Amino acid sequence: MDHGTVGSAQSGRLLVEVREEGSSAVVTPAGELDHHTADLLREPLDDLLDKGFARLVVDCSRLEFCDSTGLNVLLGTRLRAEAAGGGVHLAGMLPVVARVFEITGAEAVFTVHDSVEAALADEDGAAGGTG
Repeated sequence: MDHGTVGSAQSGRLLVEVREEGSSAVVTPAGELDHHTADLLREPLDDLLDKGFARLVVDCSRLEFCDSTGLNVLLGTRLRAEAAGGGVHLAGMLPVVARVFEITGAEAVFTVHDSVEAALADEDGAAGGTG
């Protein structure tokens, strides 16, 4: 059993690991996120929101591909998280995945961080507000 891993799901092309980090949950999809594998990411994200985790960090550092179906999973999760007072933070995107977010304009609606550590550190600043 992985240390700190809450759950994981796997197909031949996508592995999803989930762990709790304080009041945040970190979800790490590894491989290809597309029409055939999107439910492997959607289900753990939905489960986390159902359990009360409104702040989700998606570690994209091992995500090699993301199509429009995968993008829609993340967008839908973002709407649910924001409705619960939280949000979805993306971290460590590889250039090939970042390009999908750039050309669709989706990068404008997500908070994007260079690393998971930066996303988790931002929790304090985001909670404090600057207003």
